Amino acid sequence: MLPLQSFSYETQFINIVYQNFVLTLMFLSLSSLLLSFIAYHYCCDDKDSVPSLISHEEQNICLRSSRPFCDILTLYSGKTMSYGTWLSPINSSLIVENSRTLSEVQVDEKGNAYWIELRPLENGRYAVRSNRQQDDLIATPFNCRTRVHEYGGGSYIVKNDILYFTHFTDQRIYQLNLKENSSPIPLTNESNNSSLRYANFDIDLSRQQLLCVHENHENESDVQNTIVSISLKNLPSSVITLESGYDFYSSPKVSHDGKYLLWICWNNPNMPWDQTELWIGEFNNDENLTLINKRKLFGKIDESILDPKWSPDGKFIYFISDQNGWWNIYRTDINGQSLEHIYNMEAEFGGPAWQFATTYYDFDSNGNIVAVYWKDGIAKLNRIDVQTKTLTPFTETAEYTDIRFVHVCNNNVYFIGSSSVKPSEVVMFNIKTNAKEVLGRSATLTFDSRYLSVPEMITFTTGNDIAYGIYYPPKNDDYQHLINKTELPPLLVRTHGGPTSTTTSAFNLRIQYWTSRGFAMLDVNYRGSTGYGRKFRDSLKDNWGIYDVQDAIAGAKYLVEQNKVDRNRLTIDGGSAGGYTTLCALTMYDYFSAGASHYGVSDLELLAQDTHKFEARYLDRLIGEYPAKKSIYVERSPINHVKNLSKPIIFFQGSEDKVVLPSQAEIMVNALREKKLPVAYILFEGEQHGFRKNENIRKSLDGQFYFFSKIFRFQMADDVEPILIENLSED
Repeated sequence: MLPLQSFSYETQFINIVYQNFVLTLMFLSLSSLLLSFIAYHYCCDDKDSVPSLISHEEQNICLRSSRPFCDILTLYSGKTMSYGTWLSPINSSLIVENSRTLSEVQVDEKGNAYWIELRPLENGRYAVRSNRQQDDLIATPFNCRTRVHEYGGGSYIVKNDILYFTHFTDQRIYQLNLKENSSPIPLTNESNNSSLRYANFDIDLSRQQLLCVHENHENESDVQNTIVSISLKNLPSSVITLESGYDFYSSPKVSHDGKYLLWICWNNPNMPWDQTELWIGEFNNDENLTLINKRKLFGKIDESILDPKWSPDGKFIYFISDQNGWWNIYRTDINGQSLEHIYNMEAEFGGPAWQFATTYYDFDSNGNIVAVYWKDGIAKLNRIDVQTKTLTPFTETAEYTDIRFVHVCNNNVYFIGSSSVKPSEVVMFNIKTNAKEVLGRSATLTFDSRYLSVPEMITFTTGNDIAYGIYYPPKNDDYQHLINKTELPPLLVRTHGGPTSTTTSAFNLRIQYWTSRGFAMLDVNYRGSTGYGRKFRDSLKDNWGIYDVQDAIAGAKYLVEQNKVDRNRLTIDGGSAGGYTTLCALTMYDYFSAGASHYGVSDLELLAQDTHKFEARYLDRLIGEYPAKKSIYVERSPINHVKNLSKPIIFFQGSEDKVVLPSQAEIMVNALREKKLPVAYILFEGEQHGFRKNENIRKSLDGQFYFFSKIFRFQMADDVEPILIENLSED
């Protein structure tokens, strides 16, 4: 019986195991069927078609779930996510709330660093920061920004623990003792409508004078630019004119012994990158504070000189000149009798002086030069031995591909550096120990690199010449496994402003905004851009509205031929001069499908007749003298070609823009309305040339993407405020 009883227990055990096994198989089978049913029923729109698109509800579920679940769901459903519909953590809120624009680095005699932070969340306020304290040096509502030349720069200086700065609201100069808990004190008198403006400061310690460029707008039809001296002894101070007669001035530099003053000047129709002159004068030791023995040191026809400096021992004058076809560093003696080319290189050691006080080099404790140069779109920091004329790169700073505002003090080099994946930061680099310290950051990234598009430098043919571009492929690793392999991404071609300017591979969240949503981007350095030598820069002479447009189209064609982008979804945008290029491309050519103009030029005659002094004669070289070349102005104005226009455009404009007036946008908007073409017009009250306020930056980004989503009929992943698009068909 024992054997029988034993068999019974074994049978029961086997039955239990078998039942559990069957139940497990049933559970797995049902789970598989259920998952298949979900993928089939919940995801597929057409049960006989493959693949279909994942809805945004599914997308959000997928992104909130684990990656394996998403992969299984995609595997069963065969679904994809179309370019442009991707959800990205790089949204407009993050861009304005977690990013600041850094500029104007300065260093005092003690080695304290200072810089400007443009803050969208504070209505575009320019705050002064320093590594000497955690708090801002000037509190709200003070705004360190000058309107000289409208583009500003050189808005402050620090000497002996005193900060001198221009306040944007009234354009007066204020001084603040940084060692005391006090408020800024006005140094200059009030003026009507902020008509008296100041920039580009230097301090004459021996006479207790503040020297600067002064721009007088009391007579708007005859704006006067001069170099002035302002006493630091009695407040408020009187303003004494030291130098006048030229249309424009920059870079007043007092010699170390206080005997001499250097400056740069130029006359219309030249811009500072066309032709400037380097002058020197001696201070007359009288109570009237005048300059005597004034003389031009250098500056011949078609020579651009910038960034003059006194050598540490005061024996030489250094400056940047493009007399050899590239902005290189030279030096001369006080009498201008000698000229030494410090280092001959086909690279740019300088850039276009759109703003004051941009510095490209300085001196170390041995009197050698620390300088940045640009070649093929990449910046490098170097030491130049002034005796042996040898250049040695600092390999320790190679991570930065864009470097600006170079200063040196006590073997520390200070600069603003960035790269394609590293936001701008204020860096202190010790040339003895190679140690680096980040003093300030423009942004703190809250996402990882899998959302960042790494750019590719490209060169492409355009006519019989070449042009340059920076190509950013779409990048968002959340969707790499969801891409339809037969689909190509839409392309946004970006044309920089100026046009005498350049685009670099510096970190740009606004570009990543587009690429992380599925757009490809091409940032074009068309003929006329800086960074490639004088010949390339001058190639746009008489050809604005032709070469820049041809190059934007050629860049897009190159990417189409490389099978990188969708030929039927090509878009273009740009700001200011880039807006003009955009409008020309859309009105004079039939290649792009849609565009966006940010404060762009549509009527060249209006621009020639009504713009600010700094650019009043800019078009003489780009187009020709007006009105002598009136027919060319008419021919190259987009407004005169709207009869050929068949593409939708969105316009963004500041109501107080003095560089490109709102009327430039409005005449184009009205023309599109008359043609019944899709058009949107966003006017930002209180904004000027460029948008600085939080809500306006957000709306310009989201609004443009929303506009393109409606034109190309794809659904945005973001929930943004809709904008009014006139004449948009709902079919």
